[in-house]
Amino acid sequence: MSVFKARRIIDQIRDRSYEETLMILELMPYRASYTILKLVYSAAANASHNIGLSEANSFISKVEVNGGSIVKKSRPRAQGRSYPIKRPTCHITIVLKDKSKSF
Repeated sequence: MSVFKARRIIDQIRDRSYEETLMILELMPYRASYTILKLVYSAAANASHNIGLSEANSFISKVEVNGGSIVKKSRPRAQGRSYPIKRPTCHITIVLKDKSKSF
C-alpha cells in the first residue's frame, strides 16, 4: 500500500491503548485499516510471547511508516506499446509498551 494511505490511518492510532486501537481500526472505512489491524494483532502477540507484556495494559508508543521499494510493471497497450505501472510499498513499525512501566 502507499505510504500516504497508511499514514492516514496510523496518525489516528498513535499513543492509544491496545483496546482503543482495535475499536478504531475495526470501524474505519479504509481498505488499508484491515492490514494495519492484522499488524497490530501480530505486534501484541509478539509482545506478550517474547516480553510477557499483557495486552490489557499495553499501548502503542511508537508507530512509523516509511516508504519501501516501488514495484514496476508494464501493461500492454494498443499498437504494441507498453504502459508503466508503479506500485508503491511501505514499511510499518509498531512498538508496544506497558502503561504502568512507562510513567
